[in-house]
Amino acid sequence: MNKANSPDNVGIVATQIAQIPLPPGGLKLENGGAIPDLQVAYETYGTLNASRDNAVYICHALSGDAHVAGYHSEQDEKPGWWDEMIGPGKGIDTNRFHVICANILGGCKGTTGPVSINPATGKPYGSQFPSITVGDIVTVQHLLLHQLGIGRLAAVIGGSLGGMQVLEWSIRYPEMVARCICIASAASLTAQALAFDIVGRNAILNDPRFAGGDYYDKPESPALGLAQARMIGHITYLSPEMMDKKFGRGKEDAAEPQHKFGTLFQVERYLSYQGRKFVARFDANSYLHITEAMDSYDLADTYGSIDNAFKGVQARFLVIALSSDWLFPPEQSLEVATALLRNGKRVSYCMLHAPHGHDAFLVDIQHLAEVVRPFLLAGSEPVATPPEPPADIELIQRMVGASARVLDLGCGDGRLLATLAGNRATANLGIEIDLGNIAATLDHGLDVFQGDIDEGLSMIPDGAYDFVILSQTLQEMRKPQLVLREMLRVAPAGIISFPNFANWANRLRLGLTGRMPKGPSLPYEWYDTPNIHLTTLKDFVDLCTREQIVIDEIVCVPDCSFARLLIGMGLTNLGAERVLVKISKATRPGG
Repeated sequence: MNKANSPDNVGIVATQIAQIPLPPGGLKLENGGAIPDLQVAYETYGTLNASRDNAVYICHALSGDAHVAGYHSEQDEKPGWWDEMIGPGKGIDTNRFHVICANILGGCKGTTGPVSINPATGKPYGSQFPSITVGDIVTVQHLLLHQLGIGRLAAVIGGSLGGMQVLEWSIRYPEMVARCICIASAASLTAQALAFDIVGRNAILNDPRFAGGDYYDKPESPALGLAQARMIGHITYLSPEMMDKKFGRGKEDAAEPQHKFGTLFQVERYLSYQGRKFVARFDANSYLHITEAMDSYDLADTYGSIDNAFKGVQARFLVIALSSDWLFPPEQSLEVATALLRNGKRVSYCMLHAPHGHDAFLVDIQHLAEVVRPFLLAGSEPVATPPEPPADIELIQRMVGASARVLDLGCGDGRLLATLAGNRATANLGIEIDLGNIAATLDHGLDVFQGDIDEGLSMIPDGAYDFVILSQTLQEMRKPQLVLREMLRVAPAGIISFPNFANWANRLRLGLTGRMPKGPSLPYEWYDTPNIHLTTLKDFVDLCTREQIVIDEIVCVPDCSFARLLIGMGLTNLGAERVLVKISKATRPGG
C-alpha cells in the first residue's frame, strides 16, 4: 500500500492560498511599516463540524511551513513535518478535529514574505520587507481564521517559536481559544539562544552574495551564509548526549581530498549536509526576519512581568518541557506554567525525558502524544466517576466538603481527584512525578503538575487552595517535615493518610517471625518498597506537636473486627491499620 493511502494518514493534501482583505493602508505592523496586500498559504486536515468549534491551529517553528501532515502526491517519499502526530487516531486526531496550519508571515512557502512581489516595485521585497514580530505573525493567523469563518478554536498548539505564538494567541485572543499546548518554548530567549541566532544572522549578512538583501535577480544567492546559519542553529537542536551517541569522534573514509582544515569527523559531514539541505528549501531573508522576531519576543518586557502578561488568559493550558533541551531549557517552560498557575489559570505541566534535545518534539512523538491526546479529548465526552474509588474516599469527601479548591500531592492516576470532582464539584490540581499517571490524570479532564513533592511546592502561591491531600504518600517522602510545612503554606487545612506501622498485625509479624510486616497498607517486600519513613500514629502526633501543627481530627481505620475492638477500647495506635488525619496551622496568640 502506498504510504499516502495508509488508513492512519490524512492522505493526499494540497496547499491552499488565501488572499486576505486588508483595510486601506494595508496591514500595520508593530515595528512600523505596513504590508499593502497579504496572502497566506495553509493546509487543512479533518472535517470542520457543524458548530465550527473543533478547529485546532498548529503554529510551526522557525523553519517549518504549512505542510504539517500527509503527502502532496503519491510519489512523495516524505510526509508533512508532524505527520506522526496528526492523523486518524493519532495524538491530534483528525477523526475528531479539523486541523489547520499556515506558513507564517515572513516565510518563504507561500505566505507573504521577503521573496513575495512588492506591488510598489513589481520585484521581490528583498531588503524592503518590513520588520515583523511574533504578534504580527499571530495577527495574520487570526485574519486567516476569520476569513475561513472560524471564530472559536478547540486548541492552539506549537513548539519552539510555535510555542511563542501559542502564548501570544492566549493573550491577544483569549475569548477565542479553549486550550493551548505550548511545547519546548519560553516567554523570551536566553542570552545563549540569542547569541546563536546573532552569529547565524551575521553569517548571512557577511556573505558577499547577500547584496544587502536584494539577491533575487543575482546569479547566486547567499547560500554559504545561510548554510552556516543553519549549521549553527542545528547544533542547538540536538543534545550533547545525542550528538555523542550519534557521532562521537567517529570518522569517515576520505573519498576525495579534503580542503585545508577540513576534517573527516562524521559530525562535520552531518552539519554540512544539513546546511546544504536547508539552502535548497529556505530563503536567507526569511531566516533573518523570523529569527529577529523570535529574538525580540519578551513577555516580561512587554507587560512588565510574565504574570501580568497572563492576567487575561482564559484558555486551559498544557505546558510541555523537554529534559535535554538546552535551546529552550525546561526551567523556561516551568516558568511559563508557574506564572499561569499564580494567576489562577487552569494549567498542566510535564517534562518529557527525551534524549533528542530540542528536536524531541518532532522526534519523540510517542511520549508527546501520550499527554497531548488526553488533554485535547478531555471534556469532549462525559467523564464517569472512576469505577474503583480510592480507599478512604468517603472519609476524605466528608472532610473536604463541597466546592472546595483541592490540591492532591502524589495524585497517582487522578482517581481521587476525579471522584471528588464528580461527587463534590471540587476545583482540583494534582502534583505527580510519573508521566503515565500524568496522562491518566489528564484523561480525567483534570489539571496536573509534574513535580517532586520533596523539592517543595514553590510553584503554588500561598493560600491558593482550601485543602491539600497527601493520601498514602507521606511514608514515601524524603523530607516529610518540609512537605507538611508546604501543605499548610498553600492551604489552611491538610488531609493526610498513612499506614500505621504500630498496628497489632505488624507488631505480631515482626515480633514472631522477625520479618518486616506485610499487609493491605504495606504490600511491598523490604527490598522493593517505596516507603522510606514508616511511621506510627503516635510518631505522627509527636511530629505535629513539634511543628506546631493543629490536629483537628483523627480517623483510625481498622482492617478486621479485632482491630475494630482495639480501637473501641481506646488502643488506637494498636488497632489502626491506617490513619487519616486532618491538620491545620496553629493560630498565633493575638493572631
